Amino acid sequence: MSSALSRCLEEEAAAIASAASRLPKNQVEAALGLLDECVSKRSKLVITGVGKSGIVARKIAATFSSIGLMAIYLNPLDALHGDLGVVAKDDLALLLSNSGETEELLQILPHLKKRGTSRIALVGQVNSSLAHGCDVVLDGSVNREVCPLNLAPTASTAVAMAIGDALAAVWMERRGISQEDFALNHPAGSLGKQLTLTASDLMVPCSKLVPLKADTCLADVIAHLTSDGVGACWVASTTNQTHLEGLITDGDLRRALQSHSTANWSELTAKDLMTIDPITISGLTLAIDALEQMERNRRKSIAVLPVVNTQKEMLGLLRLHDLVEAGLTKS
Repeated sequence: MSSALSRCLEEEAAAIASAASRLPKNQVEAALGLLDECVSKRSKLVITGVGKSGIVARKIAATFSSIGLMAIYLNPLDALHGDLGVVAKDDLALLLSNSGETEELLQILPHLKKRGTSRIALVGQVNSSLAHGCDVVLDGSVNREVCPLNLAPTASTAVAMAIGDALAAVWMERRGISQEDFALNHPAGSLGKQLTLTASDLMVPCSKLVPLKADTCLADVIAHLTSDGVGACWVASTTNQTHLEGLITDGDLRRALQSHSTANWSELTAKDLMTIDPITISGLTLAIDALEQMERNRRKSIAVLPVVNTQKEMLGLLRLHDLVEAGLTKS
């Protein structure tokens, strides 16, 4: 059974390799040129197909959208009943059909021509009606399907998908799409979070924090640490209430109490408890870099970083807890 599975995979791989050898360079370059025009004209890529080709079309549209080229899937039947209105003159249409004779696509074709919409055919028959009606033809033909009956779309859909993926990959390379560009369209993914989330996105803002004075008594410091639920308090400068003078964490409180006699606890103030001139970060600092900074200072038990602006004014507190909760990890 496993050898039969391997054979099917090898047959699909061979079909893709064969398709790669048949693609005319001029047609590929023409297709890539039309994709480039979508960007320069600020237009979109409209991809359509019926049945299994429609499923492949949806995937190709999703891939192009994810790399920064506006792309949509258009159901051919819906297009014939009003949805064709989403297609504009400067748009580019990519039409998928193994036979190249899919009735719904052939019905759409003259309407695309009337609009002046450029057309790429990804077909299994380069001499088909659909191919003749398009500006560019990409040969996605296969000798046979992997299906033992040579009926179920298998090798043909694999080839069409591979050509779509290859177009997207080469277009990315030509456009110089960077990791940062890619991350903008994947904000919830691991890479997206690492390249887009900043300290200001995850911090507890100052609007939710009450600044302490240097002479705040121990009891009030403990009350603030408990009531805020942040695990840290910041002490404002005596000369400027928006500037940071010190930071008090749970760890600072424990260490201060250990270093002073219990008889003197009632005399302790925020000034005695705080870390003077703590490490701070900018609100524009990437959250993943803030995490790295905390890990570099693990021996100092830094789990909270004050976030300040260029004028050293307090913006908020960024906690290790916030970074972990956001799903950020260092690889």
